[in-house]
Amino acid sequence: MGPESTITQRYIALLRAINVGGHTVKMDHLRKLFEELEFSSIETFIASGNVIFDSPEENTGDLEKRIASYLKEALGYEVATFIRSASEITEIVNYQPFPAEELAAEGTSLYVAFLAALPGDERQQKLMGYRSSVDDFHIHGREVYWLCRTKMSESLFSGALLEKTLGMSATMRNSTTVKKLALKYGQVSPR
Repeated sequence: MGPESTITQRYIALLRAINVGGHTVKMDHLRKLFEELEFSSIETFIASGNVIFDSPEENTGDLEKRIASYLKEALGYEVATFIRSASEITEIVNYQPFPAEELAAEGTSLYVAFLAALPGDERQQKLMGYRSSVDDFHIHGREVYWLCRTKMSESLFSGALLEKTLGMSATMRNSTTVKKLALKYGQVSPR
């Protein structure tokens, strides 16, 4: 490796408000916007706002702000941006917030909400107040794991209520999507 070589790291940008709520963004346009930010090895993964890219930047908070600011300017609306490294996505997938038998129960889904920071204790307690026979929550790091024992549309809980309860933006992905991201871009072997 020569002195001019730059070490890059693989990141996954999990974007909120892409192809929901009337905001439609073609994936080739989204890739172009990330190219304009001078990232490399850019890929998108399903059309729900998952962008994989390489960058020498090490501060994910700075990356989040830079991307969110550029997307707001380019798209004309706020796009909350949550960055995780490939190794962090692997850790999220390997983390077991609920017993395996609960996760395997018919009709049960696990969602992962990505946050910019760990919510404060008071906000965490407020979220736990929404636990019920249908919904359960677990907070670990900058993620909230939501176990929904019915269809999400039949739950009284929602992503909007999660944001209101925690007092911060979040973007949610089904755990199946997160596993696929980890398999393709992280260090996870299929189970």
